[in-house]
Amino acid sequence: MAAKKSSTPNRGFKVADQIQRDLSELIRELKDPRIGMVTLQGVEVTPDYAHAKIFFSVLVGDPEATEEALNQSAGFLRNSLFKRLHIHTVPTLHFHFDRTLERAADMNALIAKAVSSRAKED
Repeated sequence: MAAKKSSTPNRGFKVADQIQRDLSELIRELKDPRIGMVTLQGVEVTPDYAHAKIFFSVLVGDPEATEEALNQSAGFLRNSLFKRLHIHTVPTLHFHFDRTLERAADMNALIAKAVSSRAKED
């Protein structure tokens, strides 16, 4: 008989989703002036729940300073998550600035430039 892999197959995704929702609320409560308007783009949790990568973007503020401030607040945020989540292991949090939106804007600008130069040629 095959061993069961997990009692709930999507549990990792559910935990990551719950971490993202809870962290969104908790980050708004932080008083660090380096943390501006942060949007959490996604959370990746390791299978053993030991670590979580949190990807964020900023509407206002310096991305590097925000990343530093969030990582310095990671212990506090983890303790706050521990009080909210009902899981045995709350992961160590690692914040990373997500450059996806930045790259998309750059690509859109390049495409617009190429289209306008082609229109001039025609």
